[in-house]
Amino acid sequence: MRAHDDYDLMPELRSASFRAVKAAVLLPIVLRAEPTLLFTRRTESLARHSGQISFPGGRSEEGDLSPVETALRETLEETGVGAGYVTVAGYLDRYLTGTGFDIQPVVGLLAQGFVLAPDPREVANVFEVPLAFLLDPANRRRETRRIGGRERRFYAFTYQQHEIWGATAAIVVDLAARLDGISLGHEN
Repeated sequence: MRAHDDYDLMPELRSASFRAVKAAVLLPIVLRAEPTLLFTRRTESLARHSGQISFPGGRSEEGDLSPVETALRETLEETGVGAGYVTVAGYLDRYLTGTGFDIQPVVGLLAQGFVLAPDPREVANVFEVPLAFLLDPANRRRETRRIGGRERRFYAFTYQQHEIWGATAAIVVDLAARLDGISLGHEN
C-alpha cells in the first residue's frame, strides 16, 4: 500500500525521486469520558515547522528499534509523558511530507494520571482537542496556500485558537477514516 503524502490533494506535483528521513509520531488519544487527542505547538525558535501544531514525535535515531520506540521516546522528550501511560493501539499509513520526512503515525491510548512536562526548547504548548470534534467532517476543510513558491492544497481544522493543518491535519483525517463507525465507548 502506498503511503499518503503532502501531494495527495495535488498529485501532479509529486516527485518520483523523493528520499525522506524516517520519523514517527504518537497520536495520543487521552482516555477521558469524552476522549481527546493531545497535540503540541512547536516553539517559534525551531528551524523547521516553527510555531506549528504537531503530534509528539520526530526523526528516528540509530538506537530506535521501531517506529513505536521512536514515537514513545520523542513523546517523553517533548511532553514528559512516559511510555508507561501509553498503550499502543496500532499504526496508520505512513505519511511523506514535502519537507523530507517519512512519518509513521503510531496510535496510542493515553491513560489518565500523566503529568505534562513540556521541553521548553521544542514545545511552546500542549493541549487537547475532543476526538469527536476531529472526527466530525463538518469541522474539516480544504485550504490552498502558496508555500515555497508553489500553490499547495491541504486539510485544516480550527479548534478554539488552534490551527491544525498540513501533515498533522492529514494524519487526523486518516485517523477519522479508520475510526469511522467505531464506537468511542460513550453510549447515550
